[in-house]
Amino acid sequence: MSEQVKPSLTGGCQCGAIRFALTAAPMRISICHCRMCQKATGAPFASFADIPRENFRWTKGPPATFRSSSIAERAFCAACGTPLSFSRIGGPCIEIMTGTFDRPDLLVPTRQYGTESRLGWVATIVNLPSHTTMENYGTEKMASIINHQHPDHD
Repeated sequence: MSEQVKPSLTGGCQCGAIRFALTAAPMRISICHCRMCQKATGAPFASFADIPRENFRWTKGPPATFRSSSIAERAFCAACGTPLSFSRIGGPCIEIMTGTFDRPDLLVPTRQYGTESRLGWVATIVNLPSHTTMENYGTEKMASIINHQHPDHD
């Protein structure tokens, strides 16, 4: 990636030890429900942005990696534990977890994989009662919280 090219999207881990930048929009945004992704994220599914390696670089700190299978490895922050990516070993792309982008709202999934492991209740979550963080904690509690998370920018 050329140093003169302005990043189109940036992101990083929760503590800020790892940061990344893209010089082009992702090729595809997807959700994976497979059991391996569930375990790797500690969530009911993972959401990824597929990026050709030539359009991606780690801009701060190298991530730690775990070879989760004979064909793939996953990157994460060794300091805070944030899952960051999935990639096929020797593959042309890296798949970055969409929640780690500074603007995750710009990354809308267009397909799903691993649906054999999709949890039955996932399709119904839109109908659950919902509350904002402020409604959940209240003004007094929110005012007392000190955020140690890296801001969504460099």
